[in-house]
Amino acid sequence: MTNVKLLALDMDGTTLTTSHLVDEETKQAIKQAKDAGIEIVISTGRSFQNVKKYAEELELTNFLIASNGGEIWQLDGTLVERTILPTEHVETFLALASKHNVRFWAAAVDKVWRHEAPEDIYQSEWLKFGYDLDTVDERKLLLKELESVEGLELTNSSLVNIEINAAGVHKAAALKTICEKLSISMENVLAIGDSLNDVAMIKEAGIGIAMGNAQDSVKEIADDVTTSNDEQGVANAIKKYVL
Repeated sequence: MTNVKLLALDMDGTTLTTSHLVDEETKQAIKQAKDAGIEIVISTGRSFQNVKKYAEELELTNFLIASNGGEIWQLDGTLVERTILPTEHVETFLALASKHNVRFWAAAVDKVWRHEAPEDIYQSEWLKFGYDLDTVDERKLLLKELESVEGLELTNSSLVNIEINAAGVHKAAALKTICEKLSISMENVLAIGDSLNDVAMIKEAGIGIAMGNAQDSVKEIADDVTTSNDEQGVANAIKKYVL
């Protein structure tokens, strides 16, 4: 069995329940892994500011991956690495949102804008852009247009949204950077997630685990499938592969 030295955890749909809480059994399993010397890295599509509270709740002290790999932070608030989404792309995405009359959000380095944008988008630095759609068919239509734009990393965090980073920006790339800093091989990483924005890290980790509630395409590429996020899926995976 792989000797796990680092545990990479997605948050929404994975470590968090559908009520956006970390249940007690999952907290205890993460604590036991941490006490056993395992590095614990939150790897999320959320912003650092939005997810830091969970890292504090779990008493984590090292690195955190935010915005699908757009940023790597140390948990003392030190920015390690940031990859910007070109603003001309954001301009294109806003035009598509208007054309299709769909809801959107845009993550700048200092604020997440929802269904609106600043008057001059070129005054901001952007990390990630997303669309919230009503149907899978609507998503497919918009995705087809986006695929004609070069330089994008297209994923999702649900079946009816689209998440966009700059090409090459994903959780696996950020994990590799952290592993290099910690002198840990990706072979010694256990990664757990549920959506397309987790696929890269699940594929490249020594052990890649899909949640029981994961999208089918994620389950297909995973080494194993645990129980759902409301059935202590992360805790069960830690018990099986780490403790």
